[in-house]
Amino acid sequence: MIRRALAFVLMLWLLGFLVFAVTLPGPAATVRTDAIIVPTGAGGRIERGLELLRAGKAEQMLVTGVDPEVKPREFAAQYKVKRGLMDCCITLGFAAVDTRGNAAEAAKWMDERDYRSLRLVTSDWHMRRARAELTRALPTNIAIVEDGVRSEPSLRILFLEYNKLLASWLAAIWPD
Repeated sequence: MIRRALAFVLMLWLLGFLVFAVTLPGPAATVRTDAIIVPTGAGGRIERGLELLRAGKAEQMLVTGVDPEVKPREFAAQYKVKRGLMDCCITLGFAAVDTRGNAAEAAKWMDERDYRSLRLVTSDWHMRRARAELTRALPTNIAIVEDGVRSEPSLRILFLEYNKLLASWLAAIWPD
């Protein structure tokens, strides 16, 4: 009986992992939102966010989870951001150190601006967990557009992220 239950759980886990791995979200249609939220991390995220901001697809962009040592002028130089765009439209958030912190920082930033829609720009393999954390942190009236940055994640990254996603869901179901 215990073996069957464990086999069933393992089968569910494997099936879930398979679905997770083969259905990674991609870039979104270029609809306009109030804001763009970009958690730091894997390559391509900030570049995609800047591409959308420059195309007028949002008013402002928050880059959350920036290392406290990074200065705005260094960020601007690295990503070739003109001073006017940096000054008006890009906020560097230094408070977050993980995905849950990114969500909290983004929720506070959205609330301060009274925005009602955002485009979440993150790696395809990170999108589901980032979206789940953001959904928990934001009021229910905020529209979220998922914009997954295509990547070629290793099996290790997919394995770790899938298990982090499951842990995040379980934490939401059974808090402390």
